[in-house]
Amino acid sequence: QLQLVESGGGLVQPGGSLRLSCTAAGFTLDYYAIAWFRQAPGKEREGVSCINSSDGTTLYADSVKGRFTISRDNAKNTGYLQMNSLEPEDTAIYYCAAGVWAWGLTPTDYDYWGQGTQVTVSS
Repeated sequence: QLQLVESGGGLVQPGGSLRLSCTAAGFTLDYYAIAWFRQAPGKEREGVSCINSSDGTTLYADSVKGRFTISRDNAKNTGYLQMNSLEPEDTAIYYCAAGVWAWGLTPTDYDYWGQGTQVTVSS
């Protein structure tokens, strides 16, 4: 079964950090772009960041630039999202996605999705 599994979410205070992981099962991520999206209650799904499969080029939404870092470790078949200086506005369910022909932050470009992991930023 082809799937993505996220982990690493949780409750953190404003200014804190979390690292999300996204591991593929049943396929290799080597040739897939990896992206992170998030959805807050009552809001549309928002693209956060993506990384390509060839040279590690990255893209970030303006709202997270300078605070979040996307990376990948193909040997572990895993992508990561390091989130620093977290703000209450970052509270959302975070989803990872993979797409072999994908690039950018359009959800429909991605083929596989994880189940989501909750990130809550609150004091």
